Amino acid sequence: MKRPARSSGRAVSRVASFGHALRGLGVLLRQPNARIHVAVALGVTTLGLALRVSALEWCTLALAMALVLGAEALNTAIELVVDMAQPEWHALARDAKDVAAAAVLVCSLGAAVVGLWVLGPKLWTLLG
Repeated sequence: MKRPARSSGRAVSRVASFGHALRGLGVLLRQPNARIHVAVALGVTTLGLALRVSALEWCTLALAMALVLGAEALNTAIELVVDMAQPEWHALARDAKDVAAAAVLVCSLGAAVVGLWVLGPKLWTLLG
């Protein structure tokens, strides 16, 4: 069975979706914690370039950085939705926001371990 031809409307919709994602990235980058994560990622990238990490090490560092930024994006989205749905203080709203923040903390600690594992020995050799 032949697939129907794609309409130009679908292509426009995909372009619009990309635009929405870029707008969301702008919303994310207005968050102070997201800016901290980006600054740390830039620092890790600079250090990785200086220490000439291998391709496999770049993959692990990039995945760790993406995981933290993705978790921060989801945390921000959850906080925005909770604030919209429950403007007044509520224990469940607090718990939802705290659990989302905990997810960022877990991902950040994991990324720190990856960073130390990849960059630590190289730094130790350089400084020692």
